[in-house]
Amino acid sequence: MTVRQIVRVLCLAAVVGAASVGPLGAQPNPSPTALLLAKELIDVKGATKAFDPLIAGVIEYHKRVFIQGNPNLSRALDEVAQKLLVEMQPRTAELHQNLARVYAQHFTVQELKDALAFYKTPLGQKLVTEEPKVLDDAMKSADSWSSKFAAEIVTKIRAEMKKKGLNLI
Repeated sequence: MTVRQIVRVLCLAAVVGAASVGPLGAQPNPSPTALLLAKELIDVKGATKAFDPLIAGVIEYHKRVFIQGNPNLSRALDEVAQKLLVEMQPRTAELHQNLARVYAQHFTVQELKDALAFYKTPLGQKLVTEEPKVLDDAMKSADSWSSKFAAEIVTKIRAEMKKKGLNLI
């Protein structure tokens, strides 16, 4: 798992964790109908796929933390991580239920029905298929842009410091 993937997983964990608090003004206990519609919507959208690496990511992250402190325990920690991965995989359902609750808290039953109807259309399905590619391309583009921007900023900072008679290394 790359650093970017770990960061994404941890960000997703924060979103799911925040779901237990709920947004201001949201109903803390959505109706069973809203929950069912929300679950169907996230299934149709494939939204759960973004959260599927979360369990493995959390286990991997913490395994690495322990390995940094105890490099000699690498093999044992690998074994424990594999065991936990199998043991904790059923918790994915809990994660999906939390996601459904978040949707149900943010959207009315009618809005969920309307969104579901949209995502079942050809355009909605294309959006489901293409959006991960678009987001990946957008991240690559943003990474490239930020690297160029950072180089520009470093050059400008050095120039401004040089005007003050100070040289940065």
